[in-house]
Amino acid sequence: MLDILFREARTPDGWADRPLEASVVHALYDLCKLGPTSGNCQPARFVFLHSADSRERLRPALSPGNVERALGAPLCVVVATDPLFYEQMPRLHPDEELRSWFAADLSLAEDTAGRNGTLTGGYLILAARALGLDVLPMSGFDNQKVDDIFLGGTGWRSNFLLAIGHAATAPARARAPRLVFDEACLLL
Repeated sequence: MLDILFREARTPDGWADRPLEASVVHALYDLCKLGPTSGNCQPARFVFLHSADSRERLRPALSPGNVERALGAPLCVVVATDPLFYEQMPRLHPDEELRSWFAADLSLAEDTAGRNGTLTGGYLILAARALGLDVLPMSGFDNQKVDDIFLGGTGWRSNFLLAIGHAATAPARARAPRLVFDEACLLL
């Protein structure tokens, strides 16, 4: 399983012409929602662009280098956060009155939403890989345009995009270098 999730998983260069069933989209969410968030706050929100028409609506918000990457995938996901996630806290963490903490400190709520929403987006990557899918994360897009096109009326804010599907071929390039432990870590 570690090979599937990490060691052999690669960012695809292109997408195979293999559609994803709606049941796979539901399975992705059903897995990623189980990942832990602080206080079970669950601030992540997802817009699954499953149809070609919905993905095409994304085009004006994409950086030129990401157009084919996003639109060629059978699924593109807007990973977003709900800044008012704390309104769900009485249901999600009923044994403590956490809602009042966040409602009284919007800076704390914003930090918590961003941190835990990004974390849950990472869970979505792992869920996709566990289901045998390939994933391409993207930050090359205009957040405001994405919010205007897809999130109007929700109050949600886009964070990053994930293109998901089956790679057309193995990546042509070797895996990019990674920092070694001593460069990236302190063991105290």
